Amino acid sequence: MQSDKTTLKDLSVFAADDNGSIFGLLAHTTTQAGKDMLRKHIISPPESYEHLQQMQDVVKFFTKNTEVWPAVITNGTLVMIDKFFDAADGQASPPAGINLILGRYLQKWLNKNEYFFTQFSLSHIADFLKGCKQLTQLLERTDLPQMLRRELELAEQETKHRLTEELLQLNKDTPYRDLALLNFKVRREMKHNILRLVLHYSRIDAWQSMARATLLHNWNFPELLPPTSSVLDVQALSHPLLQQPIPYTISLKDNQNFLILTGANMSGKTTFMRALGVGALLAHLGMGVPASAMRISFLQSVITNMHVEDNLIKGESYFFAEVLRMKLTAQQLQQKGALLVLMDELFKGTNVHDAYECTKAVIEGLLNHPHHLMILSTHLHEVAQHFSSNTSINFAYFTTQMAGDEQFHFTYELKKGISNDRIGYRILQKEGVLSLLQAHKA
Repeated sequence: MQSDKTTLKDLSVFAADDNGSIFGLLAHTTTQAGKDMLRKHIISPPESYEHLQQMQDVVKFFTKNTEVWPAVITNGTLVMIDKFFDAADGQASPPAGINLILGRYLQKWLNKNEYFFTQFSLSHIADFLKGCKQLTQLLERTDLPQMLRRELELAEQETKHRLTEELLQLNKDTPYRDLALLNFKVRREMKHNILRLVLHYSRIDAWQSMARATLLHNWNFPELLPPTSSVLDVQALSHPLLQQPIPYTISLKDNQNFLILTGANMSGKTTFMRALGVGALLAHLGMGVPASAMRISFLQSVITNMHVEDNLIKGESYFFAEVLRMKLTAQQLQQKGALLVLMDELFKGTNVHDAYECTKAVIEGLLNHPHHLMILSTHLHEVAQHFSSNTSINFAYFTTQMAGDEQFHFTYELKKGISNDRIGYRILQKEGVLSLLQAHKA
């Protein structure tokens, strides 16, 4: 499944400091390298149903076996490994003769930084190899998922080097002679092995991070369905970034694949669609989702039409930007594989009459694609009423409780049907905008 940058932005997947983002909820890696690998995994999730199933098996394995993760490896371990191989030692041949005899004294007292850097770096490489060998011991288990087994087999091959055992024997009492010789050999013989091993470890670090997030947030694994049909069936789905979310239950399937969503502004329509998009994305990463239950078909992509931006440099208006985004959506619908399309109050950049005509025409066109899952929110009550007799369309709305001329309360509860709520004028009154405009200047 693929999601473009606009969709990832609309769903708040990434943020500058990770706070207030979906990525921030998932990032429980041990290392920065693992965190970077997790980011890549989110941008490029499994490309096939079979691959996704294998990924979910790996994440499930780590939720049940958190104790297998090696504590000996830290982020500092990988930082020191990078520094070690980036630093040039300037030696063309192995240290020998008087340099080894006097080396400990000369290095320790005349060049303390280099001496301790060598000792410290080699100890971190040794710790890294210990942790990786701890992971590769999982290959003895019969319940190891196929994808994890392949990754660990590749990692194991990188640890099978003639210097590995020598590194594992290092301790604080290792003579300088041994450190100096090992420093020379490791730099020249093990660099590529170690760096490839870092990649294998980082990938597994990202996988175990998704397992930790699933456990931490008490999420449930979805039932993944093959792409032979289009199904999105969720119970008690919540938006994971909300402190006190109201759960949603919705069901879409082939030939009843379209949902028109109505309700007053601020009643919860956008949050609901974001929750669905986030839930679908998490399911396609192979991890748990914030719902009591979910059944979802393998999707080719999630695409959003939510917060379109105009382009002053190109001279594009907001309305034209909306049209271009819808054109991209239409092009995506021509490709093989089902999409989840989330459209939030289309054509806000034009007048009400144009918005009605354009939205109606787009819905009529979208109904020609019954194998995609589509949700469209609108504040145009007339649009929903126009299609109210179409049995292939589901209708749902968010309620607003009214009390008096200016009082109202959002319940954020999703119900079947079409909303008649209009509270824009009430909001103007409640916020005192009209009274301020009507007041005479003293």
